[in-house]
Amino acid sequence: MPDMTKSDTATAAPDAVATAAPAGVPVKAEKVRSLWGDAWQDLRRNKIFVVSSVLILLLLTITFFPGWFTSADPTYGDLAKHYLQKPKLGKVFSPEWLGYDQQGRSVYARLIYGARASIAVGFGTTILVTVAGGLVGMIAGYFGGIVDSILSRLVDVFFGIPFLLGTMVVLNSFPERTTWVVIGALGFFGWTQLARVMRGAVITTKQSDYVQAAKALGASTPRILFRHILPNTLAPVIVVATISLGVYIGSEATLSFLGLGLNGVSWGNDISDGGSSIRVAQWIMLYPSIMLTITVLAFIMLGEAVRNALDPKTR
Repeated sequence: MPDMTKSDTATAAPDAVATAAPAGVPVKAEKVRSLWGDAWQDLRRNKIFVVSSVLILLLLTITFFPGWFTSADPTYGDLAKHYLQKPKLGKVFSPEWLGYDQQGRSVYARLIYGARASIAVGFGTTILVTVAGGLVGMIAGYFGGIVDSILSRLVDVFFGIPFLLGTMVVLNSFPERTTWVVIGALGFFGWTQLARVMRGAVITTKQSDYVQAAKALGASTPRILFRHILPNTLAPVIVVATISLGVYIGSEATLSFLGLGLNGVSWGNDISDGGSSIRVAQWIMLYPSIMLTITVLAFIMLGEAVRNALDPKTR
């Protein structure tokens, strides 16, 4: 075998390097996705998430633009068009499509405008309990000690009050039950679960190295809470809030069915009114019940899909 001189070795080395990494070809570094990026990739492939998102988008469109779906007045009653007239299912999107109620009001029009009340109460209550419960849980979990003990006992007191019963007592004291009154009553008794979830997430997060480093660098308490802890505790809060939104919509309908809900067009009021005529005019109660079930189910399915995407145990 011939001996390889030093010059040959110097010549061979660049060739080997060039073979391993050709000149002019950039080496692409693999992009590391965050928790939210991985969750979004999973949600895009989840059929339950896609179906529930489409349903919720349709419901939001009906809520904000009811005039796109019907021109009928949901409060106008024509006694000549009473509930004994059968629904004309062939006239799609017309006022008589789903029939009329006892007062001659279009069931379809009330179905469209009833979505506004239910969606408004659901979103309003969810925002209220998320903000209130999130702040209480964050303060209790971060400071601990006597602050945690006081706030935890407060949560236990409210948690021990039956949700619907407490809400009924509060709403019964208001002669005019507007949307804001119902949101306030539901939020007054519904913030406890979010507070517990946030408290547990904060207790876990505040032990992290980046939180301890922020403290060592002299960061203020508000900066640590809202810059370091809050972004890393949102995942479980978002999951609970999304599922609870459907629960609050169902609770509003239950209160309206019992006569303690909204004073106006509401699916719960229509279901309650249709109960007295269920033998001769089932559609008065049937269609609002179907819409309520679809709405609640859509938000619960969305929450389940988000939970599975954000839960590292399912990966």
